[in-house]
Amino acid sequence: MAVRGRRGVAAEHPSWGQPRGIRTLSARATAAFILANEHNVALFKHFADLLPGFLQLCGDTTLNNMQRQLALEVIVTLSETAAAMLRKHTNIVAQTIPQMLAMMVDLEEDEDWANADELEDDDFDSNAVAGESALDRMACGLGGKLVLPMIKEHIMQMLQNPDWKYRHAGLMALSAIGEGCHQQMEGILNEIVNFVLLFLQDPHPRVRYAACNAVGQMATDFAPGFQKKFHEKVIAALLQTMEDQGNQRVQAHAAAALINFTEDCPKSLLIPYLDNLVKHLHSIMVLKLAGLIQKGTKLVLEQVVTSIASVADTAEEKFVPYYDLFMPSLKHIVENAVQKELRLLRGKTIECISLIGLAVGKEKFMQDASDVMQLLLKTQTDFNDMEDDDPQISYMISAWARMCKILGKEFQQYLPVVMGPLMKTASIKPEVALLDTQDMENMSDDDGWEFVNLGDQQSFGIKTAGLEEKSTACQMLVCYAKELKEGFVEYTEQVVKLMVPLLKFYFHDDILQGLGRKQCIEVMGDGCLSSEHFEELGGILKAKLEEHFKNQELRQVKRQDEDYDEQVEESLQDEDDNDVYILTKVSDILHSIFSSYKEKVLPWFEQLLPLIVNLIYVCDNSPEVRQAAAYGLGVMAQYGGDNYRPFCTEALPLLVRVIQSADSKTKENVNATENCISAVGKIMKFKPDCVNVEEVLPHWLSWLPLHEDKEEAVQTFSYLCDLIESNNPIVLGPNNTNLPKIFGIIAEGEMHEAIKHEDPCAKRLANVVRQVQTSGGLWTECIAQLSPEQQAAIQELLNSA
Repeated sequence: MAVRGRRGVAAEHPSWGQPRGIRTLSARATAAFILANEHNVALFKHFADLLPGFLQLCGDTTLNNMQRQLALEVIVTLSETAAAMLRKHTNIVAQTIPQMLAMMVDLEEDEDWANADELEDDDFDSNAVAGESALDRMACGLGGKLVLPMIKEHIMQMLQNPDWKYRHAGLMALSAIGEGCHQQMEGILNEIVNFVLLFLQDPHPRVRYAACNAVGQMATDFAPGFQKKFHEKVIAALLQTMEDQGNQRVQAHAAAALINFTEDCPKSLLIPYLDNLVKHLHSIMVLKLAGLIQKGTKLVLEQVVTSIASVADTAEEKFVPYYDLFMPSLKHIVENAVQKELRLLRGKTIECISLIGLAVGKEKFMQDASDVMQLLLKTQTDFNDMEDDDPQISYMISAWARMCKILGKEFQQYLPVVMGPLMKTASIKPEVALLDTQDMENMSDDDGWEFVNLGDQQSFGIKTAGLEEKSTACQMLVCYAKELKEGFVEYTEQVVKLMVPLLKFYFHDDILQGLGRKQCIEVMGDGCLSSEHFEELGGILKAKLEEHFKNQELRQVKRQDEDYDEQVEESLQDEDDNDVYILTKVSDILHSIFSSYKEKVLPWFEQLLPLIVNLIYVCDNSPEVRQAAAYGLGVMAQYGGDNYRPFCTEALPLLVRVIQSADSKTKENVNATENCISAVGKIMKFKPDCVNVEEVLPHWLSWLPLHEDKEEAVQTFSYLCDLIESNNPIVLGPNNTNLPKIFGIIAEGEMHEAIKHEDPCAKRLANVVRQVQTSGGLWTECIAQLSPEQQAAIQELLNSA
């Protein structure tokens, strides 16, 4: 409130005439305050009058880097947490952008840079890195509609500057704003790409490096449209840059950009370039392998090996003709690159071999499978001696999973070797610490720690080393369960003990994604979860569902705020997408539990039931969640007792609303819609006293057949058979007038392979058709109303069932 009380005089900024030390302390205090209250958006509205002072500090070159960066941090944090407020102060934004760009020019000459063989981590204390990071965050926070027009002219001027530092900064700025200005840059992407590619020929190697960086970043930010529009010129330019033998940092970064390009490149676009790509990659690999043997240089080789892997991964079976060209050299690297400084190279080569094996398939790979398995086993025996941050660990874990996919059931014999280290990695717990500045400086050389500055006295640190490996390990456990099925059963108990608590893990999205894969529970089957697991899992899922509804309410409040605008809405939509992503994982888990446990799980499900019913109301943006909710309601109708009847009555109009919506049959919605149709059928079949069956049944019949969700299609056809066999007058119609329509439903089901011939339901449907066949006139009438394709489908059913 004190800030608000001074608003009338704050515009004169009397405090900025104070000594520099006091100003710096003010900036530190404000930065710490904002970081500590970053979710209190209403509070930040009162910071507007202080912004010119922070801008002045940011541009004061007599201050040290940390002081200037702290002042910039105040403005950037506000762009993220109070974007709508800051967008009203366009003059502040317009003056901040040149300050960030000026920081990015603050680079040092380094004669050894071009051929350094070790990549140093970014110096996060440097102005160049701080400026680039701030620009990225501000573009994402404020949006391209505001930022791009302000920055475009500055970048164009920098790219024409004779000083390489300005050209470098201009290209890095283009890379930084791609995500935040995505929509606005798409319209002028052709102009941008043509201009950036020119700088791959720049006389200064660090500018060429920055151009590679921009190309690689755009290939990721604008995929796959970027690949579709610019494949010819980009591939040619990157391959040419990779031949820059005198500057290995540039070579390596060109290879890295090629990796970004090929990862998201449609296979059909890449195939015409395969011969040329392979020719270049092989020649560079041979040269750099010789360099490794003679001089110990490895930087370019590390990237080229990953480029080969990426090309093979995209090309798949089309890579078979090139297999023998690469495999001997790759095996040689894994066998001989055993020194500590070559760990990353060895890990990347292991990844490359396994990706090539997966691409070309088991038949081609089997000639080397035994050798590769022996190399992997040898590495695995040394696993316990590896340091926790050894880069080989994550590559090994992923490679084993790919070998499992290649070998199938034959891989089961290796599980005792791989499961111990895999479980150890999946069990990693992150280290966190609250440190004073001195302690932080002492730990800054310790790899894997990331810090958030809370002012000059304290920093919050988390050791992120190992989290990526943890994420990979969780996903690989799912892979083994899926591929090996019953062959994995002896590990189910220890995996479940690990997995259920990890559902609360919030440091890494991919961990939740790995855990949300429904095959894990489905493959392990009934009995894999104990009552304690169910209790814990229920609490986690309930919390996630409640959090979703709470977040929805908060978003509605923000839409009523005075600072609400178009950019705020975009941000709210992004938040909603994140929420829906979490809900899809919740739905995957629920679907797998119902598939495995059926009616046994209903008492446990009761705690979630009101929330699930509510999801039918509100989750218009999430067909996956609607699908899971509808599936759960169907199970509830089928297996639930009398206490579930009110829910069935309440749910029916909600299900009908989803089914009858205009876009219910679109590709993204059809599975959810079909689960709703199936759930309506189950309510009528198992809880007929909850609904007016005579009223609903004609509508249900008009929604058939289901053909996308094969499991639910069988359920609905089975119920249809029940109704026909009992001569239900509503289904058959007066004087059997509905039979031609029923024939059409059966024919469509057969055409879409929704009727499984081995299922008893197929025989029942065929018998219905045969009964009509015996009454000549009715048979002729039914067949006459079918298309030739439908008639053929009916005949196929009669022949097969």
